Amino acid sequence: MSHGRFRDISGQLRPGDLLVINKTRVVPARLLGRRESGGKVEVLLLRRDGEIWQALGKTRGSLRAGERLAFDGIGGRFEGKSPGGEWRITLDAELEKIRSIGAPPLPPYIRRPEGLLPEDPGRYQTVYAEEDGSVAAPTAGLHFTRPLLERLTSMGIEVAALTLHIGPGTFRPIRSDSVEAHKMQAESYSIPDETIEAIRVARQERRRVIAVGTSTTRAIESHARTGISRGETDLFIHPPFEFLTTGGLLTNFHLPGSTLLCLVAAFAGRERILSAYHQALEAGYRFYSYGDAMLII
Repeated sequence: MSHGRFRDISGQLRPGDLLVINKTRVVPARLLGRRESGGKVEVLLLRRDGEIWQALGKTRGSLRAGERLAFDGIGGRFEGKSPGGEWRITLDAELEKIRSIGAPPLPPYIRRPEGLLPEDPGRYQTVYAEEDGSVAAPTAGLHFTRPLLERLTSMGIEVAALTLHIGPGTFRPIRSDSVEAHKMQAESYSIPDETIEAIRVARQERRRVIAVGTSTTRAIESHARTGISRGETDLFIHPPFEFLTTGGLLTNFHLPGSTLLCLVAAFAGRERILSAYHQALEAGYRFYSYGDAMLII
């Protein structure tokens, strides 16, 4: 085990390594508004099914079906709740207008008492984000800058991309009596043919395939099991688990009781991860979305 600065990660990688990144982009899906009574309401849009948006919502008291909502010039209506407890709402605007008034869905532990900072929308995206669809950033990728990526590729390190749109299910804590009983919410993913080929060749040549983030890991391990390159995955990785593709993992430090920590423990071993976390705490490492990183080889 060693400690260092992320900018020096090139010292831990070697020519021929294949870094696989997730180029999902966080959508500005957090809307603040008012109820008919004047009370505050906050929603996080998750996905749209026809005219109905599925959303996570927060307000004082309960809403009644048909109640009107207002979001910065956009009208809306509460249609009820889904079986899973998500809000079902309609909005009187096209997608571009909705995104123009939305805010990035920063995690609640990132405090912004006076509102978002001007740099928040840019900082909560990876430098290679392209495809809209996530409600949270693939945070392992936030560490990379364009110059660092260029330096790595100049060393002979290969970079390939895929997309997995991160939903709220990734961050829902495990509340079941056993880890095995927990059910992951499905997330959509897409792996281009050139990335599939790059992974195949790297494995054939016994080069390391290093996943940047747990979302990337779930996508490539799902494909390794199903052969499906475009679809949805509810793969829950926890000990014991046989990794068919992933030979290295770059990830942040995760919350206790989370599916993310289960994945990391499955990859590196529970006791080794607990030891690493103990060292990180003693050394004052930062945890969670804007925190420090761990590279597991």
